[in-house]
Amino acid sequence: MNHPQRQPWRRIDGVLLLDKPAGMTSNAALQKARRLFNAAKAGHTGTLDPMATGLLSLCFGEATKFAGGLLAADKRYAATVRLGVRTDTADAEGRILETRPVAVTREQLEAVLARFRGDILQVPPMHSALKRDGRPLYEYARKGIVLERAPRAVTIHALDLRSFEGDYIEFDVDCSKGTYVRTLAQDIGEALGCGGHLTALRRTRIGSLHLEEAFTLEALEAMTPEAREALLQPADALLTALPRLDLDADATQRFGHGQTVPVLQGPVAGQLRIYADDGRFLGLGRAAPDGQVAPARLVAAPIEK
Repeated sequence: MNHPQRQPWRRIDGVLLLDKPAGMTSNAALQKARRLFNAAKAGHTGTLDPMATGLLSLCFGEATKFAGGLLAADKRYAATVRLGVRTDTADAEGRILETRPVAVTREQLEAVLARFRGDILQVPPMHSALKRDGRPLYEYARKGIVLERAPRAVTIHALDLRSFEGDYIEFDVDCSKGTYVRTLAQDIGEALGCGGHLTALRRTRIGSLHLEEAFTLEALEAMTPEAREALLQPADALLTALPRLDLDADATQRFGHGQTVPVLQGPVAGQLRIYADDGRFLGLGRAAPDGQVAPARLVAAPIEK
C-alpha cells in the first residue's frame, strides 16, 4: 500500500491559538499541529490537563524564544464542579474517596465564593507536575505516597457564579500564574461542608489572547496549507503586556548587532518589546535605570508583521 510522502520539516515562525479537545495531552495536541504545519521547531506556553479543553497557545520557530512571556500571564477558565463527591485528584479523572449529602443554598454558595476572591493560599495537589527531589509529585501520588506541600500564594482576580443546579455549580475564574482550578473546586466544596471535585474545565484566555481567536484541530486539518499559515500570529503577540519601544534607523542597526542603545523617550526600566524603524519586531530588550537598553533576546531574522 502506498502512503503519501511526508513533507520535510521547514522553518516557520508564528503563534497558533489552538482550541484543545478533551482527552488529549497538551504535547499530543502540539505535535499534531506541528505536523500540520511541518514546523521544524515548536513549543507551547503552558499545558492544559488532558481533561481540560480550550485555549492552548502554540509557538513555531522564532516565536518559541518568547514562549516564557505567557507563563506568568493571568488566565481565565470556565469550570464545572460537582458537589458532594471528593476524589483523590480533585477532578473527574480521580478515584472517589468520599460522598456526602449536599444541602447548600445559593446564598451560602455566594458567601463561600466571596472568601476565595483576592489573594489566597493554595496547597498544590499531589497529582501535579511540581517537583520534589527531581521527581514530579504525580509519580509519588501514583505510588500512594502523600508528601507535605507548602501553601502557595495565588490571586483570584474574579470568581463569577454562572449557574447552580442540583449538585453542580458553574463559574468563571480569572486567576494568577500557579493557580490550580481543581484545587479551588475542592476547597470550595470543603468550605461548603460537602466536598466537591472539578468535572469540566475550559481555558478561555491567556493574557491578551482569547479563545474566540482559536481553531480546532479538525478545522485546521480541513484547511489548505496556505489558509493554515495565514492564521499564525506574529511572535510579539505573546508580549503585548510589555511596553513597546520603537528605535530609529541608527539604533535599529546597533541593537540588531547585539549592542546597547540609548533610550530617548524618557526614563524606563525592565523588559521591553523592541521594534525597528520600519516597524519590524526585533526582540526583547532590557532597560537600565540610566536609559540604556541592552538586547535580551533577538529574533534570528525579521518577522513580517
